[in-house]
Amino acid sequence: MKYTTLPDTDIKVSKICLGSMTWGEQNTEAEGHEQLDYAIDQGINFIDTAELYSVPANKDTQGSTEKIIGSWLHKTGKRKELVIATKIVGPRDFVEHIRTGGFTKDEFTDAIDKSLKRLQTDYIDLYQLHWPERNTNFFGVRGYVHDEEERWNDNFKEVLGYLQDFIKAGKIRHIGLSNETPYGVMRYAEEARNGMPKMITVQNPYSLLNRKDEVGLTEVLHRENIGHLPYSPLGFGQLTGKYLDETPKNARVTLFPQFSRYHNEKSFEATRAYNQIAKNHGISLAQMALAFVNQQPFVTSTIIGATSIKQLKENIGSIDITLSDAIIKEIEAVHENNPNPAP
Repeated sequence: MKYTTLPDTDIKVSKICLGSMTWGEQNTEAEGHEQLDYAIDQGINFIDTAELYSVPANKDTQGSTEKIIGSWLHKTGKRKELVIATKIVGPRDFVEHIRTGGFTKDEFTDAIDKSLKRLQTDYIDLYQLHWPERNTNFFGVRGYVHDEEERWNDNFKEVLGYLQDFIKAGKIRHIGLSNETPYGVMRYAEEARNGMPKMITVQNPYSLLNRKDEVGLTEVLHRENIGHLPYSPLGFGQLTGKYLDETPKNARVTLFPQFSRYHNEKSFEATRAYNQIAKNHGISLAQMALAFVNQQPFVTSTIIGATSIKQLKENIGSIDITLSDAIIKEIEAVHENNPNPAP
């Protein structure tokens, strides 16, 4: 395994982070524990979860993933060896079974205390805002369209103030963002320069099918020393190639058709082209796709997810692959012809 540090900290994390959002829905507790056992044996020490999980959002399974991680931590006693990241939901219709407010002090108190209880720990290493409160472009929305009736008011400083209280109380160590735009990341960075705690990471979708963060965000990350934690580096399994010739049973998009973000015509076109590159060079499409993300200079740790140990082994194995200049050149040619088909 390869390691790096979370920006502006001395916290060492593996360059591959174990995602967990299927645990409690597609995966049982025993399977979640098996994945944790295997990942930790391979040198992974960074685990990502959220109060929302498992997915899809459901009041009957909400919080199940944190509970599975918590029961494993209790069983193994390995809490101090790991870096645990979790998230608070933002306001959105599909999470009203969790809470209906925004990022207020009461909402943070409710979310953090419940996450700590489910995780069976007394601190969270990285606490992230799962998505912004304000109207903006995320979750597959390509461009920003202003909403003249939006009721959100600029509260970046207030949010950081609330989180600062939990840092001082020892309940969270560091804070980060998710599904955030360059504007949001920059506004939080500006407040940090004025004495507020810093958002040290942003967890956004990034893959061969979605490189839109390269347009404006990566410069912010570089100049402000903020880490990128790419999620969906395989595009909900699209970049394994398993959807190219058939509709596999029990796959995420088969079970939950609403997760069709990476399944438009242009995404299939690009995936076929990337698949051919991988075949020509004797590597799997999945490992090529993950290796591409892993070796981006702005990436702190790539979040992988799997529903089987076989998939997990292949995904973790990507850390040992470095793509040649020739492969990168071929990838860039496909991207130039079909950029960001699944934002």
